[in-house]
Amino acid sequence: MNKLKLVIAREFLSRVRKRSFWVMTLLLPIIMLGVSIVPILLAQSGTDSQRVAIIDHTGKYLSLFKDRDAYTFVTADRSIEGYKAADRPEDITAILEIRQDLLEEPSAISLFSFKQLPRGLEDYINTTLSGYLTDQKISSYQIPGLKEAIAESKVNISVTTYKWNEEGDATTSSSAMASIIGMGLTLLSYMFIMTYGGMVLQGVQEEKKSRILEIMVSSVKPKDLMMGKIIGIGLAGIVQIFVWIVLLTAGGIALQSVLGMSTAESTGAMNPASTSEMIQALQALRGVNFVEIILCFVLFFVGGYLFYASILAALSATVSSDEDSSQLMIPVLLIMVFSIYVGMASADNPDGALAFWCSMIPITSPVVIMVRLPFEVPLWQVVLSLVLLFLSFLGTSYFGGKIYRIGILMYGKKPSLKELWRWAKYK
Repeated sequence: MNKLKLVIAREFLSRVRKRSFWVMTLLLPIIMLGVSIVPILLAQSGTDSQRVAIIDHTGKYLSLFKDRDAYTFVTADRSIEGYKAADRPEDITAILEIRQDLLEEPSAISLFSFKQLPRGLEDYINTTLSGYLTDQKISSYQIPGLKEAIAESKVNISVTTYKWNEEGDATTSSSAMASIIGMGLTLLSYMFIMTYGGMVLQGVQEEKKSRILEIMVSSVKPKDLMMGKIIGIGLAGIVQIFVWIVLLTAGGIALQSVLGMSTAESTGAMNPASTSEMIQALQALRGVNFVEIILCFVLFFVGGYLFYASILAALSATVSSDEDSSQLMIPVLLIMVFSIYVGMASADNPDGALAFWCSMIPITSPVVIMVRLPFEVPLWQVVLSLVLLFLSFLGTSYFGGKIYRIGILMYGKKPSLKELWRWAKYK
């Protein structure tokens, strides 16, 4: 046991003492928060308006276009040929020409520019004119109250969802927000398992190529050596996850403060008509049990990492080159990518058969169940999935240890599947 502790300490300290480990640990949460907050701050800072010159030969439509934050509309001071022949005007982004009555000829409109225009301008022009022309068309029928009748016949429903807690209090919930959180957890689970599983594979290969294992196995049992490497690297991953949780929690609080969304505002009277989308999103976040989700995330990361790391460590010990070890990652990568696709498909039906069974099967459960956690998976399903995952790890570590103890001293020819099975049955 003392030797196992020494191997764990060596693998753990050799990772956490590296400057690159802490740079990436601290940098990635900052990047994630920056990706969330920078677009919002830039959008709030505003940009210079794009000036659009309007040439309206009919005189009917010029007054319809009102200035917006992104666009300013002005009356053209020359013909379309004049704009075309002149040097490019620095203050004019585009020229809108309306040649005749659009009710009679809807195609008698063109938008010219000196560079590719943003789609938002085109959408605004189309929406403005379409609404006006629709009203004109309705009025041409000369049916009293027709416009009002059509307007009143349109019914738009936007249901606001609430969730009751054990005390019977209602809090705002959002299936869209739950799906976003679930997919984020799915990607993080995939990233962590693949990253630290790859570290195990790479570490075994480096030690095998340096022949240091031939010395180490003389004083440490091969199974202890394999488990020490797996546990040591896994502990480094847990440290990184813990730092991420702290930084992201602090960043989330700071983000809420920057956006001016105080706690009092986000917990005020729940009136969807008077509450902005951002406040509704924050209210939905407050209804998510992050403590339970984070705890489950850590447990499933540990189980999924141990399961795949024991397989990769055993298989890596059977090859002697980087090319062969890289090929070993391909089947694992395909399984993990398949898990992500199952998770994406399960976001719309987290309690369906596909989501349920793939969150129970150990090869996919560490990733798939992440998308289900924000939807409050029954406790018995979480416990059953964890039990199956850790039992599978015991099986892979047992047989993987047998393959590892023989493979680390084998060089040259790669063993066949028949030979690997014979190694796994050795006592």
